[in-house]
Amino acid sequence: MIKKILVGISSCLMGENVRYNGGNKRLDFAVDELARYIDFQMICPEMAIGLGTPRPTIRLVQLENKVELRFSEDNGEDLTKRMEEFAKQKVASLEHLCGYIVCAKSPSCGMERIKIYNERNEGFQSNGVGLFTKQLLEMMPWLPVEENGRLNDAALKENFIERVFALHELNVLRESGLTRAKLIGFHSRYKYTLLAHSQPKYRELGLFVANIADWGSLEDYFIAYRNQFMSLLACCATKTNHTNTLMHIQGYFKKKLTLRQKEELTQLIALYRQGVQPLLAPITLLKHYLAEYPDEYLAQQSYFNPYPEALRLRYGY
Repeated sequence: MIKKILVGISSCLMGENVRYNGGNKRLDFAVDELARYIDFQMICPEMAIGLGTPRPTIRLVQLENKVELRFSEDNGEDLTKRMEEFAKQKVASLEHLCGYIVCAKSPSCGMERIKIYNERNEGFQSNGVGLFTKQLLEMMPWLPVEENGRLNDAALKENFIERVFALHELNVLRESGLTRAKLIGFHSRYKYTLLAHSQPKYRELGLFVANIADWGSLEDYFIAYRNQFMSLLACCATKTNHTNTLMHIQGYFKKKLTLRQKEELTQLIALYRQGVQPLLAPITLLKHYLAEYPDEYLAQQSYFNPYPEALRLRYGY
């Protein structure tokens, strides 16, 4: 039986009635689609620190040089210490996760643009981060973290899922016992995936891999590599980078395809670059040619199958 990938998620996004108003913010993509491949670890920080449901609303408040978490009513109880202590303790136990989906706009779970009110609870600025998610991002900088609202964007959704599955593979490699050969092989498998995200950063990471023999501890090397690898993947792939990657792969077949086949592939890549065809179209044709003209190096590239095809993430852009 294949072990499912473990991903953290705000409980309300799984349909749990834990919000301040006794309701939820069910994320259909997680419950109806991702749950086939992923085991979700549900966490509601507000319930975890003893707040019931329904409950008074809470907010971030700027007091001198410190942002505090307080109930929204005037002079509301300060919940900052309770939330920070819980977050630090909980996040320290989450290294097994391969991703995390947080609830947008939440003063505990929001990832960005959270309202921070002034001491008089009048004006606000939208540049805060939920206190739990703040600890998550600081303590696990390599972890793919995304908000439910941002997952409505096709490119951001694909980027997040790609990172989740890549981190899972990297974690499985670590659990199997680290060797230089395994780490170099992993990096080689992700060549075209990384090129589609950032060519300059791919070259930088390549130099880091080339110096693996200089590291006395493979565990220390793994941690440093993981941080750089996941940081690179966090850069969203672009049409320009995908086009260059597709053309690079096309070069493997230049001596095998007929003139008509070459023209068809070139035209399909051009249509993708122009936004007429989705990324899936040229990749499907390349996979067809790969089946017809096998190449061992290309066949093991993650670029062709970064996650289950049934998720249909390459249809929308």
